[in-house]
Amino acid sequence: MTIRHDGITAEWLGYATLRLEADDTVVYLDPGRYGVLTDEWEPDTPGVGHPPTRDYAPRDGDIVCVTHIHHYDPDGIRRVAGDDATVVAFEGINVHATDRDLDRLADLGYEVRDVSMEDELLVGDVPIWTMPAYNHGDGRNVKGDGTPIHPKGIGCGFYTMNRHEAADLAEAMAPDLVLPMHYNTFTSLEADSGAFAEDVARRGVPVVLDEN
Repeated sequence: MTIRHDGITAEWLGYATLRLEADDTVVYLDPGRYGVLTDEWEPDTPGVGHPPTRDYAPRDGDIVCVTHIHHYDPDGIRRVAGDDATVVAFEGINVHATDRDLDRLADLGYEVRDVSMEDELLVGDVPIWTMPAYNHGDGRNVKGDGTPIHPKGIGCGFYTMNRHEAADLAEAMAPDLVLPMHYNTFTSLEADSGAFAEDVARRGVPVVLDEN
């Protein structure tokens, strides 16, 4: 399903991958990883209404944003980026800090703009700003030894929260529209999306679900 709002078209391609288009500019967030764009990924919880995975390689992206090393997927970037694309990536992405065999950002063949956890920049006519994103040690998104899955400094953007916390955030931010994504991707992120949408709408915030 495709969502259209205020001149912007949004399409959740699965997991953490989002496509945005407005004024002939296409932006992708965290493309690929886990087989989202190669028709290989399925959520741990069956029947949750996720967008279906597919063999997807339009190569139409003007801007590709990557929040952190977990979602850095060179093949995914190449599948969505146009020839003249700009890759906006968190400055702390280190291909040597993972057991995956990854090309360096500098070797992808695109212009790369590094961003910090709190940054503002203009890429073409598109304003981009980042914010710190990490899991707290006293939260539920921690490893067996108690360390956060996403420690402070690992990346930028938003990370996971439960539906009640997300509804509180939506109410505090009062956006024009809430489009949740990256839920029901694996067991620890199971959520009742319908209940979340009802909760947010009850608070007077417009909300939409991009599901099958």
